[in-house]
Amino acid sequence: MKDLTRGSIVGHILSMAPPIVVGMITIMICQLVDLYFVSELGDAAIAGVAAAGNAGFLVNALMQVLGVGTVALMAHAVGRKDRGDANLVFNQSVLLSVLFGLLTLGAGFALSRPYMRAVAADEATVEAGAIYLLWFMPALALQFASQVMASALRATGIVRPSMLVQALAVAINIALAPVLISGWGTGHALGVAGAGLASSIAVFIGVLMLLVYFLKLERYVAFNPAQWRPQLRQWKRILNVGLPAGGEFAMVFIIMAVGYYVLSVFGSAAQAGFGIGTRLLGLMQMPALAIALAAGPIAGQNFGAGNGARVRETFVKAALVATAVMIVFLIPAQLVPGLLLTGFSKDQETMAVASLFLRIVSLNMVAQGLIFTCSSMFQGLGNTKPVLLTSATRVLTYSLPSIWLSTWPGFRMEHVWYLSIATTTLQAALSLWLLRREFRKRLVVLRHEESPEQAAPEPVASPVRAPA
Repeated sequence: MKDLTRGSIVGHILSMAPPIVVGMITIMICQLVDLYFVSELGDAAIAGVAAAGNAGFLVNALMQVLGVGTVALMAHAVGRKDRGDANLVFNQSVLLSVLFGLLTLGAGFALSRPYMRAVAADEATVEAGAIYLLWFMPALALQFASQVMASALRATGIVRPSMLVQALAVAINIALAPVLISGWGTGHALGVAGAGLASSIAVFIGVLMLLVYFLKLERYVAFNPAQWRPQLRQWKRILNVGLPAGGEFAMVFIIMAVGYYVLSVFGSAAQAGFGIGTRLLGLMQMPALAIALAAGPIAGQNFGAGNGARVRETFVKAALVATAVMIVFLIPAQLVPGLLLTGFSKDQETMAVASLFLRIVSLNMVAQGLIFTCSSMFQGLGNTKPVLLTSATRVLTYSLPSIWLSTWPGFRMEHVWYLSIATTTLQAALSLWLLRREFRKRLVVLRHEESPEQAAPEPVASPVRAPA
C-alpha cells in the first residue's frame, strides 16, 4: 500500500500516470492492430468491427460501476487507515464482478445482431459486427474481474502490476491477431471472428496473471471467501458511487452510436473512417486520462484522511498537467492528421473521412482533458452524480441535434463534428462549475484565530463513514 496523503502531489501523479497510460495505450494499440489486420477484409469488416467495438463502451459502463465504486470506497478506507473496510469492499466487488460478467455474456449473445442492425449501413457490416461480437463477448465478461483487481490496487496507490499484466495480455493479443485473423503460419484465416477470439484468449490469460499476483504477492487486500456472501448494504455503497460513473460511459456509448447512425447515409467507408479516427483520437487522449485516473485515488485517500487542502491541490495540478499534455498532442492532429493515420486503410475515401474527423474533433482535446480531471475528482470525493449530469447534458445537446441535422438536404458529416466541439466545451464548463460547488459543500475549512501561527486556514475534508 502507498500512502498518498503525504509527499508531492505532482510526484504521485507523475509516478502513477505512466504505468496507467502504458496499460491503456497497449489496450488501444491492440484495438488498432485488430483494425489494421481486419482492414485487409474490406470496408464492411472495418465498419462492422468498429461499430461492434462501440458496444464495448456499454460494457465499460458496467465495468466503471464496479471500478469507480471500488476505487473511491477503498481509497477512503485507506486514508482512514481502515484496512478491514477496504477488504470488505474488495471482496464484495469481486462477487459483483462475477454477476456482471454472467449478465454480459447472456445479453451479448442475445442482442449482438439486433444492435448491429440498428447502427450498420448494410447487411455485410451487420454480419461482420455480429460475428466479431460473439467471439469478443468472453473478453468483455472476463474484464469485470480484471477491473476490480486493478481498481483495488489503484486505490492503494499501486499501479505497476496491473500495467505489466495488461501489457503482457496485449502482447499476446497482438501476436494472436495476424495468426487468427489472417491465418499467418496456419493457413486457416478466421477473419473478424479471429479478432474477437484473440482478445478473449488474451484477457483470460491476463485475469489468471492478476489472480496469481493477488494470491502470491498482494498483502494489503486479499480474497476472503467468508466475505463473499452477498451483503446488500455493501452493494448499495458501491453502486451509489459507481452507477452514476457507469452512466457516464453509457452516455459515451449513446454518442458514439448516434455518430455511426448519422454517418450511415454516407456508406460503410464513412463509418470505417469514423471508427479509425475515433480509435486514434482515443489513443492520443490516453496520457491525459491516465493523469486524471492517477489523481482520483490521491484525492480519495486525502478526502478519507480529512485533508481538504490536498484534495483541492490535486485537482489544480492534475488539470494543469492534463491540459499541457493535450496541447502537445493537439498540434500534430491539426498539422499532420494524414501522417498519424498512415497504414490504417488503403481506401482513399475512408482515409479522407478519418483525416477530416481527426482535424476537427481534436479541437475538443483540452476541454476533454478538463472533463477527465473533473470526473476523477468527483470519484475521489465519492459523489459521481454530477458526472452523470454533465454527460447527460452532452447527450441531449449533441445526439438530438445531430439526428435532426442528418435530415437536412445539404447535410455533411462535418456538421455533427463541429457540433461536438460546442457540446464538449459546454460539458467541460458545467463540470468545472459543479466541481467548484462540490468543493464548497464537502470540504470544510477550519479557521483557527487563537494566534498568528494558527491563523492560516487548514482545509480538511469531512467524509461520512458508511457502516460496514
